[in-house]
Amino acid sequence: MDETPAWRVLLGHVRPYRGTVVLGGLLGLIGGIAGLLEPLAAKAVIDALGRDESLWGPVGILTVVVLGGAVIATCGAYVLERTAETVVRSARERLITRLLRLRVGEVDRLKPGDLMSRVTSDTTLLRAVAAQGMVDGVNGAVLIVASIVLMGFMDLVLLGSTVAVLLVVAVSMLLVMPKIARANERAQAAIGEMGNVLERALGAFRTVKSSGAEERETAAAGRAAHDAWRHGVERARWEAVSGVSSWLSVQVAFLVVLGVGGARVADGAMPVSTLMAFLLYLFYLTYPISQVATAATAWQAGLASARRMSELERLPVESETGLVELRDAAAAEVSFTGVTFGYGDGLPDVLREVSFSVPRHGMTAIVGPSGAGKSTVFALLERFYEPTSGVVAIDGTDVSRWPLAELRAAIGYVEQDAPILSGTLRDNLRYAAPEADDDAIREVLARTRLTGLLDHLPDGLDTRVGHRGTTLSGGQRQRVAIARALLRRPRLLLLDEATSQLDAANELVLREAVEEIARTTTVLVIAHRLSTVTGADRILVLDAGEIRATGTHRELVEADALYRDLADTQFLSAAD
Repeated sequence: MDETPAWRVLLGHVRPYRGTVVLGGLLGLIGGIAGLLEPLAAKAVIDALGRDESLWGPVGILTVVVLGGAVIATCGAYVLERTAETVVRSARERLITRLLRLRVGEVDRLKPGDLMSRVTSDTTLLRAVAAQGMVDGVNGAVLIVASIVLMGFMDLVLLGSTVAVLLVVAVSMLLVMPKIARANERAQAAIGEMGNVLERALGAFRTVKSSGAEERETAAAGRAAHDAWRHGVERARWEAVSGVSSWLSVQVAFLVVLGVGGARVADGAMPVSTLMAFLLYLFYLTYPISQVATAATAWQAGLASARRMSELERLPVESETGLVELRDAAAAEVSFTGVTFGYGDGLPDVLREVSFSVPRHGMTAIVGPSGAGKSTVFALLERFYEPTSGVVAIDGTDVSRWPLAELRAAIGYVEQDAPILSGTLRDNLRYAAPEADDDAIREVLARTRLTGLLDHLPDGLDTRVGHRGTTLSGGQRQRVAIARALLRRPRLLLLDEATSQLDAANELVLREAVEEIARTTTVLVIAHRLSTVTGADRILVLDAGEIRATGTHRELVEADALYRDLADTQFLSAAD
């Protein structure tokens, strides 16, 4: 697929709001044109002086032009800044939705911090493009041309005092800058919170996927994006006031200079027409020039950010649809037929022509040396990856034909590192089953021997567990992850070394609970402990990506040398 030019990507983000962008641009242009009229009004004042007429009329017209232009320009600046903030919010929500639906392989390949930067920092640059890069650039160019044409009628250049300008600008900045600083601080804090939400989801990406929680994570991040937008709009309001206040201060200073110059002309000290008209145009020209310079800088930064955001939007996402409708609530039947899989081009295959079947009910253990491909079997069942060849099937149906939400709803998956998400204990337990009530929660807590932990927590189920469960021990985190999977009442339970951090007493209780679950649910467990393996109904020995042997513990000890070696070296005990 051809890459979309960066400028088109930028315009694509702004296009839905083109109406308000044009409105803000027209208001800003009208305000600028009002500034161009000031030297003409000054000429009228000078002519009135020459004819000894009253100054009230011309000065009144000039005042109306200045104040009217300032009000219109303020409205235009606010409309543009508010629209720019809306463009940023829309881009963030769009990228967040895309990010949480990426294929797991893409997230594994990329750096989460870089992905989050594209959503948080890069999208911020769209604000400058929408506000300055487009409208201000065009308006500034028009005003520069108009000013130069009008200044072509002048000959003599004189400079006046700018002390009043500097004083007024300094006072206005002192009043407005603290408000901008506070609004900016709140906006950045909201952006940081959005980064925290995303980091939480990316840090436990498989859990989000297997729990079917993409919608909830998207909604949570969207709320943070809305907060960032709200504070950004507040910041935009004060920045609009600040920017136009500086411009208005210059115009007021011009009026002062004009009054002084008019008095001197009345005394015959100097020709006032050339002085006043050219001075006003000269000072006014600094505004559109700065507009064009700022627009060029903003446009270049926006192009860079657009390229990075476009790269993220081109990454492949998971397909949510399926070709079959599945309503079976019984334990699942699993089969691999000639499955080959590798993690990328140039890397060796992790699984090679793997074939096995797991009947409904009972516990099947998968054992083998590190790197044999055990966890990859689970990843293919969850459709985190697609096999290079062969068929991975549940209930005789290729998992690629299952609707993704239904497939993952039927599976309870406990990862090897048992991730715990920031939030309360209740949030974590209900993550894969948000409708579960407290009775169901207490039942799984009892089965995983966590009732004692609950009794000691200060706020019970509502106790916050810290970032990634830092307030819990390794064994407690592991049991919480198992309880979370059991609360979903899965048809297929996948346990990836789920008891590695448990002591012997807790492992015994949990093993008994898993054996009870296996009577009604299909259980697949990756284990390095002999106690877990000996209780399995069947064992698959996986070596270098191939199924080497199958059988019970006794059968494999007698028949397979690798399994016998594993029992002697890797398992905690080899005693039978």
